[in-house]
Amino acid sequence: MYLIIVGLGGIGRNLTAIASEHGNNVVVIDQDETKCSDILEHHDVLAITGNATDKTVLEDAGIDRADALVSTTSDDAVNLMTCWLAKRFKVQNVVSIVNQKAHSDLFKEVGVKISENPDELVANRLFYWAVNPKMQQLVSIPGGSIFEIIAEEGASIIDREIREIIVKNFVFIAIRRASGELIIPSGAVKIRPNDTILVFTKKESEAECMRLLNKQFKPSAD
Repeated sequence: MYLIIVGLGGIGRNLTAIASEHGNNVVVIDQDETKCSDILEHHDVLAITGNATDKTVLEDAGIDRADALVSTTSDDAVNLMTCWLAKRFKVQNVVSIVNQKAHSDLFKEVGVKISENPDELVANRLFYWAVNPKMQQLVSIPGGSIFEIIAEEGASIIDREIREIIVKNFVFIAIRRASGELIIPSGAVKIRPNDTILVFTKKESEAECMRLLNKQFKPSAD
């Protein structure tokens, strides 16, 4: 794959490392010459110092043969303009960081796949893990996430059927017993102590999902 990465902040550098290690042809663009020089010392990529909103810079990067472009800067205006130009060059897969949620619709109108503010996403995960030490997020997907939560001894849901659980915008995918047995959930299955529940929830419902699950799967503090 011929991949153009715009921005050599933390995300851009890590993405460059991953893409190059997987054998892709990678071109990076950043306005900071020092960052471009540094990335060349660590990875076999082409680095271009310049502004990716400049059509000439994109042409120098080989935009006409790129399979994908990912814009990772902290400036939504730069990301949006870069992605718009990439679309004009008919790049098949255009992806961008969106730093402010209010700008998300603009990117969607251009036809860009987006990842919302990474700092906010990380902060949310850290908060959930701090509040729920037994929760383990397995994967984040567009629009939602899949995670594991353990039914603790003394929780109100223990020995009750799944159909009795208060549910709002989440679904159970599977249950793993302490013995290792894997169960596909149905309404009549009873929750046992130390069951590990695989849960899917929508991104915008994560906080409400955790509140409901904690109330039912953790012992009361009273």
